[in-house]
Amino acid sequence: VRAAVIVRGRVCLVRERSDGGWTFPGGWADSGESPSEAVARETREEAAIEVRATKLIGLYDRARQGHPPHPEYIYKAIFACDQVVPAEPHASGETDGAAFFDPFELPELSAGRTTLRQIARAFEHHADPSLATDFD
Repeated sequence: VRAAVIVRGRVCLVRERSDGGWTFPGGWADSGESPSEAVARETREEAAIEVRATKLIGLYDRARQGHPPHPEYIYKAIFACDQVVPAEPHASGETDGAAFFDPFELPELSAGRTTLRQIARAFEHHADPSLATDFD
């Protein structure tokens, strides 16, 4: 699960310790956890902000999204999320950076986690919440 948190035209990204790349906050859902609970927990753990999932932007086959190969077969669920309490994101025990970024000044992405196209789609869905959920 990944959280697309867009506030005042900027997107929240976290820097992964493993590769130094930036990504939407997110990760694996725990057993028995709903997708919306998982995305809120992952965002709290990685960016130290509280969010609420409002819409499923897309459910993607990871292998078809231009990510590098992975030994496990993965579906990526990207959710539009509203910030519950206004606050600046910050690094946590799982990440070494967290910030809001202008879409035209994005840092280097973690290729295995988030693509430029996924960020662009998040902004499109933010601008027009009536867009249908993407899937492949």
